[in-house]
Formats: sequence, structure tokens, C-alpha cells
Amino acid sequence: MKIASWNINGVKARIETAVTWLKAAAPDVVCLQEIKSLDEAFPAERFEELGYNVATHGQKGFNGVALLSKLPFDDVSPGLAGDPDDTQARYLEAVISVPSGVVRVVNIYLPNGNGSPEKFAYKLAWMRRLQARVMTLLTYEEPFVVAGDFNVIPAPEDVYNPEAWMDDALFRPETRARFRALVNLGLTEAFRACHDEPHQFTFWDYQAGAWQKNHGLRIDHFLLSPQAADRLQSCEVDPEPRGWEKPSDHVPIVVELSL
Repeated sequence: MKIASWNINGVKARIETAVTWLKAAAPDVVCLQEIKSLDEAFPAERFEELGYNVATHGQKGFNGVALLSKLPFDDVSPGLAGDPDDTQARYLEAVISVPSGVVRVVNIYLPNGNGSPEKFAYKLAWMRRLQARVMTLLTYEEPFVVAGDFNVIPAPEDVYNPEAWMDDALFRPETRARFRALVNLGLTEAFRACHDEPHQFTFWDYQAGAWQKNHGLRIDHFLLSPQAADRLQSCEVDPEPRGWEKPSDHVPIVVELSL
């Protein structure tokens, strides 16, 4: 089973790019982030024409996550527990039946955290809530993946110039510590389980020729439960769509599991 994650940065603006890539890559499940669309305005029919079932947790103008699956959803749960006042659409969880049993897919768009102390506090609190949910999921002893735009640069080798990012919320020590705490629950960071080379990026800013200069960041990740990690076949980043017309500033990352 191929599971893809992609911050699409506006599904309506990027719909032709998304359809073109999906036709070529043919993933079984897709986690989209930053769809910037209400549920009722999401262009589901374009994905259904490709054979996907569609689930969304949207919001007008910003945030929003969507799941596409060639297999039916057994269950879909929007929203991350732990803060009833949090209305931002950043979390969508689904259970999908596969030949070996089930796989649970958690699609996240983790807060950026820059801009104010309050935004950074929200990011760290959201990460603590995610950790609590993962702790619960681990008790189910089933294969699951947590995929998406984590807005976390895990290590210096995951950014083109670490010194320039020391004070950024994506790279601050508190952020990286919370990410390590999440992984240390017993999860496997799929890309690093398959690759040890530095400067493998998933995001290039639109400004200052970042794409042309390869001034990138690795902030899109797959974290696997032990049962999913046992089935890990590969994890690859596909940078090609970043060079297309009207690209997202992120590119797809794809994990393959033997399910």
C-alpha cells in the first residue's frame, strides 16, 4: 500500500497539479493538508473520478485537511481531542480495512507557531495533545501512520542553513524536543529509517529563489507505529511537482507498506 502526504497549499488553486500527480503516482491513500476549503466546496468529484473515496475536515480560506482512499473508509474522525475551544481544522483520522486487517491513517497539519508567543504556545500545546492521542493509539496495537505537514525541522541536516533558523518556531529547541518526545513513544520516522543523507527537503519557499538554490526544509513526515514500521518498504520524497507551473511550496512524500 502506497500512502502519500502533500501540503497542497490550496486545493482549488492546485487541483490540476494534484490530479496530474495522482494519475502518475497512483497512491492508494493520500493525506492532503492546507486545503483552504470548506467541506462543501472541496472538489471531491475530481478525485472521485480517479477512484478515490473522499473525507474532509475543512475551513474557509486556511488550514483544512483531506483524506483520499481507493479503499472505503471504515471510520472517519475529524478534530484532535483535548481542547474543545480549538476550532482550527488540522486533524483527520480514518480507519481503512486492508487484506491484513486494518490500517489507521492520521492526517495532520501541525501549527506553524511563528508570529507571536501565543501562536508558539498553541503549537506546543497542540503537539502535547497529539502525543496524548498517539499514546492512546499505541494501546490498540495496530498499524497506524501519522502523516502530514508537521512544521518541524527535526535536525540540522534537515535545513539548508541551520544557523538562519535557530529562532524560528519550526526549529526552536522546544519544538524539536516535543517532536523527539513523540517519536520516543515508540514511533519510527519513516524517511530517516530509509535515508541517512542530509539536505533531503520537502518544502521550498516561494521567495528569494529558494527552489532554484535548493534552500529547502524537511518538515513533512511519516511517523509509524511499531506494527506499521514492521511493514515499511520504502519512503521517498518526490520533488518534481515543485518545478511545475503554479506549484505548492511543498512536495509529496510517499511511504510504502506491505499491508
